[in-house]
Amino acid sequence: MNGFDADRRAVMAAIGVGAVAVATQGHAAESASPAGEAAADTAVRYATQQVGEVGVFYREAGPRDAPVLLLLHGFPSASHMFRDLIPALADRYRVIAPDLPGFGKTVAPKRGAFEYSFDGLAEVLAGFVDALGLKRYAMYVFDYGAPTGFRLAMKYPERVSAIVSQNGNAYIEGLSDAWEPWQAYWREPTPAHREACRASLTDEAIDFQYRHGAPAQLLSPDGPGLDGFYMRRPQAQEIQLDLILSYRSNVELYPEFQRYFREHRPPLLAVWGEHDAFFIPPGARAYRRDLPEAEIHFLDTGHFALETHHAQIASLMRRFLRRHGI
Repeated sequence: MNGFDADRRAVMAAIGVGAVAVATQGHAAESASPAGEAAADTAVRYATQQVGEVGVFYREAGPRDAPVLLLLHGFPSASHMFRDLIPALADRYRVIAPDLPGFGKTVAPKRGAFEYSFDGLAEVLAGFVDALGLKRYAMYVFDYGAPTGFRLAMKYPERVSAIVSQNGNAYIEGLSDAWEPWQAYWREPTPAHREACRASLTDEAIDFQYRHGAPAQLLSPDGPGLDGFYMRRPQAQEIQLDLILSYRSNVELYPEFQRYFREHRPPLLAVWGEHDAFFIPPGARAYRRDLPEAEIHFLDTGHFALETHHAQIASLMRRFLRRHGI
């Protein structure tokens, strides 16, 4: 993320290197034991992959030769949203979750030196999967991760083994009335409309995204607290406002995403927090229009369904992936 000075970047780099070193040491210490080997495989590893001028931070767990699951986060979060899901799948899969530019611990150039748009995010993601040598993967897409991941899928359709869409929209009927301030900005990108969208970036708005429709007793404060911290970093809000304007390009691409579904027929699991205030259930059901065999499940929670239902989602994913030979 831009806005950090050199000292803070050095600290971040040191933390990432240290985490990788600890994981490596743990693997060596336990290598004589089958149980130790399994524990090392499922331990989460942390690293940064350079893609042009962007240092993409990512989390990874699971055997290196296992089928790959690529997890793509949404707004305003980062790969930490997968902190519970990754260990639940890493015994059988190589699970990789990057932070997109402008989010989390990924370090990208300042505004004006980097294109903070969904095309720009997708370009970095494509470079990331190429740098890691990922030739085949199932994608988990959520919120912003959906239009970013669908661009990647259209670029490399032969690489996608399956798609899990968790409140990841590709249909106009999936957008609720809560999108009106953003849609006004898309129609007329005036300073006043841009400023009106800033309300979506406050601590209160972030907290609402997490809490609305979710079982309160199951919701950890960690997610909204960390996302609020990230949003207060230098240039963070302006970058997010740039991406809010760029979101209109995703809606314009919905017909192309849908054509990709029809032509390439990826197995698709839609697992949806049914009380999501932003991406509503008709968006999940709409997948069957282009993928009649799509599997659709609704959960009694809100937008950030993994915060309260990661175990159920992991179970649905495992059955779905097994059924499709992954």
